[in-house]
Formats: sequence, structure tokens, C-alpha cells
Amino acid sequence: MSHDYDTATSHLTPRRPGLSTVAPLVALAVVATVAFIFYTEKKRDPREAPYELVGEPAPTFTLRRLDTGAPLSFEQMRGRPVVVNFWASWCGPCRAEHGVLHWAAKTFGQQVQFVGIVYEDSEPKARAFLKANGVPFPEVVDPESRIARAYGVTGVPETFFIDSAGNIHGKHIGPITQEAFIQAVKGVLGEEQAP
Repeated sequence: MSHDYDTATSHLTPRRPGLSTVAPLVALAVVATVAFIFYTEKKRDPREAPYELVGEPAPTFTLRRLDTGAPLSFEQMRGRPVVVNFWASWCGPCRAEHGVLHWAAKTFGQQVQFVGIVYEDSEPKARAFLKANGVPFPEVVDPESRIARAYGVTGVPETFFIDSAGNIHGKHIGPITQEAFIQAVKGVLGEEQAP
């Protein structure tokens, strides 16, 4: 600590730390915080969104099937993991991921149940899209987007992975890739059952 000699009182008084002493410490703390955030965020896939309902029971539903008009209940699917995909025919990214969902249903259909939920789309347009591109699993209609709101959907496509107990395990925002799908399925099936 440096001291200044006070001639009026003839004794030493401590000098207070100035900006030149504190500024480097503050700058170092800011840089360390930014580096930590950057490092942890860089490791996370931004499409794997933090989701407040992870671990919570998935919102249940009974919705009308697009193909037959018959009701399909979430309760009917309990006992095996479920993949719920919200999509629309007007959504370009939904069109892009459709092939991946076909592949996933073919690859994992014995282990995981799939359901597509039509989001803010007309039934004739959704049917026409599925007729042209194939229907690998049941598709249901969500009038007034009530179920989408219950799941916290903010846009499409969004895919939810639900474990066999009916709890939400994860949420993927945007078109899903095969690699991301495999990782999510490992999470709901457990490493030993997944490919």
C-alpha cells in the first residue's frame, strides 16, 4: 500500500484505491464471465432448447385423426416412448424434415410411437401434403392450437420426445436431423436400447 505524506498533520494517511486499480479487476471479471458463457453455450446445440416442462408429465390430448376422423388419445400411447411433431404444410423447414421423420418412423417404429400434430394449417392443405409425401404415422388436427399452446410451441417444426412414463424428456426446435433424432431417442429409450 502506498502512503502520501500529509504535511498539514505531519503523519501518513492511506491513499484510497483509484480507478486505475479497480478497472483491471472489473475488466478481468467481465472477460472471464463472457468466456464462460461462450464456452458453455458453444457446447450446446441451439435447437435443443432449454424447456421448463422437461421432466414434467406431457400435456395429454384427444384429437381427431386427419385421415379417418377417429379420435386419437395420448393415453392410448402410454407404455412406450412417444415422439410428437408439430408441423404445417406451409412451413418450408417442416417440408425439409419430412424425409427424416419417414426414416425415423421406419427405423424406430418398433420402439417409439409417433404422432404428427397439424399446426395452424387447413385440413385440405395438410391432407394434400401428406398424400404427395407419404404418411408414416398418425396425424391429428389441433383446432385453435390448444395442444400446441399446452406444449409451449412457438413455431414449427417442433418435436417433443416423451418417455414411456409420459414425461417430457426433450424438445427440438426446427427441422431435426438424423443425428439429432438418434441422440434424442437414446435419451428416451436409454443407451442400451437405442442404436
